[in-house]
Amino acid sequence: MDGGTDDTRILLRYAGSCRICGVPLPARAEAVYEPTTKTVRCISHDESSPVETSVASVVEPAAVAVVESGTAGASARREFERRKTKREERIRTKHPKLGCLILALADERQSTTAWDTGAAGEERLGKGLDRLASDTLRLLHDRRIPRTRANIDHLAVTPGGVYVIDAKKYRGRPHLKIEGGIFRPRIERLLVGSRDCTKLVDGVLKQVDVVRGLLDIDVQVHGVLCFIDAEWPLIGGTFTTRGVQALWPNKLHPQLQAEGPYTRETIAEIHRKLAHALPSA
Repeated sequence: MDGGTDDTRILLRYAGSCRICGVPLPARAEAVYEPTTKTVRCISHDESSPVETSVASVVEPAAVAVVESGTAGASARREFERRKTKREERIRTKHPKLGCLILALADERQSTTAWDTGAAGEERLGKGLDRLASDTLRLLHDRRIPRTRANIDHLAVTPGGVYVIDAKKYRGRPHLKIEGGIFRPRIERLLVGSRDCTKLVDGVLKQVDVVRGLLDIDVQVHGVLCFIDAEWPLIGGTFTTRGVQALWPNKLHPQLQAEGPYTRETIAEIHRKLAHALPSA
């Protein structure tokens, strides 16, 4: 570790964070001030000989960087508006006199409205999650996976681990269909109504692998498919397939608020790491 000869142990006048590990440091905590970088670090990272701490040495450390949680559904909403605008411009250019009438009478393509539906689902789920946000439940919305065109709808960092949440605004009842068994390979298929949506599970598993690859091996990462406006039964309904939970918002919220092994300091560190590695889409 690099440590300048002018580094000084101080008592912090204001809260800060360690330059090396990012752990929050409260006001009046003992820390090492680095005048060359104008930052502070934990005492545990101090390899210099002990020096006497003096209140007279107190300085103001650099401000703690604020992690922006992002906007739920932002990229899907932009894509919908882009496709809608492009279609309108194309029709108005091709039919200068009748363009407005054609647009009023013709419906949007399903491939375009799907983006609007998806954005609405992410926005609704994100709004509910934001109401739960706290020091022990930190959120990230609409995060881009580097070097791909894919994104993660929501990430929740909680005492119980990291939840990778894919929001889906689908009609119909989600249920699990199991084929095979004793004499044939067991195959689990996710259906919503009569529609085979097994590929949604594959997508969440890929996102979970990405998040796991960014964190320490002992951090728990959970995959979730959260269905908005689906038709769930009065009793039961939730299920797990290949480690991915399928449920709705009111079933998800208590899990995110449950107690777990991770402290608020660890949660903040994981949150910062994921925000840095997965930028807003």
